[in-house]
Amino acid sequence: MVEKKGRCPHCSGKHKDRDDKEKKDLMNRLKRIEGQVRGVEGMLEEDAYCTDILIQVSAITSALNSFNKVLLANHMRSCVADNIREGNDEIIDELVVTLQKLMK
Repeated sequence: MVEKKGRCPHCSGKHKDRDDKEKKDLMNRLKRIEGQVRGVEGMLEEDAYCTDILIQVSAITSALNSFNKVLLANHMRSCVADNIREGNDEIIDELVVTLQKLMK
């Protein structure tokens, strides 16, 4: 596998142009999640009680799941729908594989 410089070795190499609103929404969600993770780091540093940390980690997991739901819905409305309209039914197989990975 040939890797392009600066590319994620785990990514497909495909590109998606997102409108500003979609990108802003997704970035805001990630920044909130990042803040939550930093909060848990602080809790660990302060020797917070285990269940308090577990509850915060559960909130982070929920936020990540919500992020995935929004991103998946956007993907299906744009990338998948556009590919099907263009006659590229292989996108369905890609979506099935993605869903299988998400449902582990």
